[in-house]
Amino acid sequence: MTVRTDARPQLRVVQWASGNIGSRALRAVLEHPDLTLAGLYAHTPDKAGRDAGELCGLGPTGVIATHDIDEIVALGADCVLYMPRACDMDEVCRLLASGANVVTTRGEFHRAASLDPAVRERVEAACESGKSSIHSTGSSPGFITEALPLALSSIQRRLDGLTIEEFADLSQRDSPGLLFDVMGFGKPPAEYDERRLSVVRDSFGPSLRMVADTLSIPLDSVEAEGEVATAPRPVHIAAGTLRPNTVAAQRITVSGLRGGRPLLRFRATWYCTTDLDRAWDVRATGWHITVDGDAPLDIDLRFPVPLDRMAAMSPSYTANRAVNAVPVLCEASPGIRSTADLPHIVARLG
Repeated sequence: MTVRTDARPQLRVVQWASGNIGSRALRAVLEHPDLTLAGLYAHTPDKAGRDAGELCGLGPTGVIATHDIDEIVALGADCVLYMPRACDMDEVCRLLASGANVVTTRGEFHRAASLDPAVRERVEAACESGKSSIHSTGSSPGFITEALPLALSSIQRRLDGLTIEEFADLSQRDSPGLLFDVMGFGKPPAEYDERRLSVVRDSFGPSLRMVADTLSIPLDSVEAEGEVATAPRPVHIAAGTLRPNTVAAQRITVSGLRGGRPLLRFRATWYCTTDLDRAWDVRATGWHITVDGDAPLDIDLRFPVPLDRMAAMSPSYTANRAVNAVPVLCEASPGIRSTADLPHIVARLG
């Protein structure tokens, strides 16, 4: 007689960093039916020594945060959810060489060919040594720029263009430092900072190139351009007040070109009001995808969350996909693994 069981093997996971996204991932790991929290790396020493549950709003877990990478490596975990503010290749390579797979919300690994050749060689050597793999994912880039476009392409035989538009209403975001100092809202309009354009291009370009490569229509180049819009009258938002004729909205477009025209595009529109000096198509927070081909599509994905709760809810969109990717990546062959290299990532909810 055959005895059947629905029991699935538990994967031992380390959460690396417990910031905005990391704490949401930490909670998801603790509540996941197939994952066991093996350890927690605290990016700042002041969090070391605290219980993991305390750092994500749950009860005591018995897993204590550490600021020592040696302690993390010694755990021999199946996977590390790597979510620091900046990517440290020394850390990444040490984790991979130790045998731990790495799922990260950092954007450096969406496409292996986009890495600096020396860095790629080093990371792939660490994967080979540890028989491990690494995968970059999240909501944007990730789900909206890779998983969804690849799924939509499955009903095409000719693709003339695909545009992903991301909209974010920041009027209720009570973060003056972010909006005014970092993003430049409330300042006089000026030419878009090339440094900011390069950051967005480097974040989304590899993702677009990966999709194009997978569809066998590689891009010739990736370009980025930015523009701003002003408000004709004072605008009062949670972070403060925008004076008339200062920046109230901004838009960055990353275009993947083939044959001299845009084939794949990602456009982010961030705004504090819809009362602008330009006739932009400004939609509610969410995504809008258009596909031009022999099976054209027009899709709206809206976030049905009140704006005053958006900051608390939005980390789930990024953290959850990374957590759901853990079992898939642990089954992958060693190396830098893109969305196209892996089976569809699905959630195990029970």
